[in-house]
Amino acid sequence: MSSTPGRAVRRTLTAIVPITALLALAACGTGATPAADSSEAAVSDSPGLAAAEEAAEEYSQRPTQIPLTDPVGKQIPKGKTIDYILCGVQSCKDLADFFTSGAEELGWKVNQIATQGTPESVQAAYEQSLRNKPDAVISSGFPRAVYAKQLAKLKEADIPVIQSNADDVLGDGLSLLKNGPEEVKTNGEILASWVVSDSKAKANTVYFNLPAYTILKPVQDGFEGKYKEWCDGCALDVVDVPITAVGKDMPDRVVSYLRSHPKVTHVVYSLGLLNVGVPAALKTAGITTTRTIVNVGDPQNYQYIDSGLTDAALALNSHEMAWIMVDALAHHFTGQPMDTAQKAVVTNMLVTKENLPSADEDFPLIVDYQKQFKALWGKS
Repeated sequence: MSSTPGRAVRRTLTAIVPITALLALAACGTGATPAADSSEAAVSDSPGLAAAEEAAEEYSQRPTQIPLTDPVGKQIPKGKTIDYILCGVQSCKDLADFFTSGAEELGWKVNQIATQGTPESVQAAYEQSLRNKPDAVISSGFPRAVYAKQLAKLKEADIPVIQSNADDVLGDGLSLLKNGPEEVKTNGEILASWVVSDSKAKANTVYFNLPAYTILKPVQDGFEGKYKEWCDGCALDVVDVPITAVGKDMPDRVVSYLRSHPKVTHVVYSLGLLNVGVPAALKTAGITTTRTIVNVGDPQNYQYIDSGLTDAALALNSHEMAWIMVDALAHHFTGQPMDTAQKAVVTNMLVTKENLPSADEDFPLIVDYQKQFKALWGKS
């Protein structure tokens, strides 16, 4: 992976929602909470501090076990064909490649269908899948409204559709949904645990959000809920950022905000891509005391952490989640429900310089996840 800022912007859109599709579908803008410097920070004996520290400690542990324990228990058929519809950014290609590696272990063929992320190109890809008549279809990040017509036809054809990292609900043609709204809400709670524990419940925080990405709303909700619970009286400002700022004037926006809000102690980004280029801009501006955490880490932000330019990140579970989807289809193709995969709680990790596994790659959270999955498939 390249670590240049431009490359990082493309890669950090970790299978969430392609820009063009979201701009066509999502309503932007949310109300902000009171300004971050409008009240004094909480005292250090906040009753929620101990809970936040306990949560941060728990989330900082690198997981060792995949969230599945039930063997498929039957001979998994080979020769299955899966259509994987890409979202138009590199991170979706990475997720598809992780899935492909697992599918190949079972003798399946994965046909990756490229899109530009526009509604028209996504619909065309689903139309191609309808013509292909695969054994299953997988995609990441697309709101149901983009492909509702095609989804209905796939349901009629009894072809399972798996989706991840999307603001959607299970059912009505969608056979499996991973990293949906309820799951990603935990991401926000992890971010809050670090801010509160790092500040000893004396935080004065600004949360930069991309409202165009509807899947990020539950992340914000999770953050705000736990932040207010654990850091009673701590100030918080939520700043909505237009998608046009990404890769362009985001560093200037952050510098300007922090100059006009000098009491801010912590900066939170709803996506790691928002932080790309910001550390250098803050250093040039002489702003060196704020502490920073990003949601959805990537190699660029891991390098920032390793260099002491950013303080923490939530590392996503892309490798493991891709293989969970393979496991779900292994159960389906042997006549079993996908319930265990749907119920599996996919673990994320709170990363700081002290526990950073790697500064050079999008690392798996569970080192031997492949070995563990293959054991469930009778491939060990």
